[in-house]
Formats: sequence, C-alpha cells, structure tokens
Amino acid sequence: AEARRRSGCSLSGPSARFSHCARPPAVGPPPGCYGAPMVLQTEWLGRMGYRTAWRHQHELVEARAAGRIADQLLLVEHEPVLTLGIRSEARHVRASPALLAKRGIEVIQVERGGEVTYHGPGQLVAYPIIRLADRGVLLRPFVRALEAAMSDVAAIYGVTAGRRDGYPGCWCDPTLARPRKLGALGLKVQQGVTLHGIALNVSTDLTDFGLIDACGLVGLEATSLARELDWHGVDARGSTDLVHRAGLRFAEALQRRLREVADRAAVAA
Repeated sequence: AEARRRSGCSLSGPSARFSHCARPPAVGPPPGCYGAPMVLQTEWLGRMGYRTAWRHQHELVEARAAGRIADQLLLVEHEPVLTLGIRSEARHVRASPALLAKRGIEVIQVERGGEVTYHGPGQLVAYPIIRLADRGVLLRPFVRALEAAMSDVAAIYGVTAGRRDGYPGCWCDPTLARPRKLGALGLKVQQGVTLHGIALNVSTDLTDFGLIDACGLVGLEATSLARELDWHGVDARGSTDLVHRAGLRFAEALQRRLREVADRAAVAA
C-alpha cells in the first residue's frame, strides 16, 4: 500500500489500514496529540513461526519509540508453540519434553506478563505496537480496550463474551463457576511502547490446551468460536483465512475502542 504522510494527528481510511505485509510508513504522527484519532497501521503476517514474529515486534518497537513509524498492529497465526511469561512456572507445562519434541512444539521464554500460553493454527494472535503516551492512554484502560475488542469480535460471530475480574482476557460465561476462556492477554511495555498482546481462539484445536495449565490455572477450560457456535467441517479446523477475517474485525474493533478510551481521557483532562 502507498505510504501516507499526513501532518498532525490523523486517521487513515479503512483501505489504507490493512495490508499484506506492507511496510509501514517511514514517519508517524508527532507526540502530544492527546485524545485525537491516530494512525493504526495493520499488518497481516499470515501463518508464521513465533520467533520470526517476535523479532519483528522488537524491530517495530525500536522504530516506534524513536518516532520513525506510526502505531502498528500485527495480526498473525502461529505454528504450534508454548510461550512462558515472566511469572511462568515450569510445572504448568504438563506435557513431557519428549512429547513436545516429537510434535515439534518449542517452549519459548518471553518478556511479557502472565503465565504459559499456547499458540497454534486456528488462533488469531494480535500484537499492538503502540506508544501509549501519544494517545494519552494509561496501561489499565489499554488492557480494557483489548479485552473489549476481543468481546466485540466474538459478538460479531454471535458469541457472548466478556471480561472476568482478576483474570485478564476474554471469557464466555465469566460470572459462572466454570467460565470458558476464549482469549488470552499478556503485554510488555518497553520504552513506552507496547508489545505482545492477545490470542483469540477462532477454530483452534482445543485438545492442544491439554499440554499446559493455560495461564497457570489448573483445570481451566479453553473454548473457541468454532466450539461455541458448533461449527462443523472446514470451519471447525484451523484455517488461516478464518483467522485473517477475524483479525480484520479485531483491528476495526480495537481502533474504535482506543478512540473511546482517548475521548474519555481527553474529557477527564
């Protein structure tokens, strides 16, 4: 897509926000435009190994911190992998090293918050690379925006979901005794810029969650849009196209939720 350069704080149109691995513009909006709409360049990476996407995040964080690019949102579907957050305990990886090696599933220690998480085909992973201060947004409202955007995507598909107090992410029946986790969330802020993000189960093979105590919660029940909607056939299997479509909906929902957060912050200022 053609790089767009605009003065001040601006919001590019929908067709400009979505691209297939298009390089982001060289110059982002200037700091200090609190509460104003800002660019959120969205990049669809397709199915990609975790380490490759992880390196890409760090490259963009450095560029965003230096003000060379606008805020970014990476959308990706990963090959099967387990990632351990900074609070992770090895005992929450239930599968043996031999089983993981046989299946080709790597275990990677990363710098995000939270516990052990599974990523794999059929799951939307979104990494927001956002300089929070430029938007006048604090971390807690940003987390709430990510959770709300996941719930918005679920609602588009006809699934009711929401947040659960004390347990970040997106949950079906969050107030019941056995809620089902639809989406996970884990972040890191580096040089004032966010990285890592969310994982929303679209048509994920849920049996793979048996490899771990997801999010460090023994007995946690994971779910997906496919399971909640009782999809059959191709929709019930991992599909990059399904993940891509869900990703575009998530990008639109997050942009809207971030505008709401910024508007509230501007009114309170």
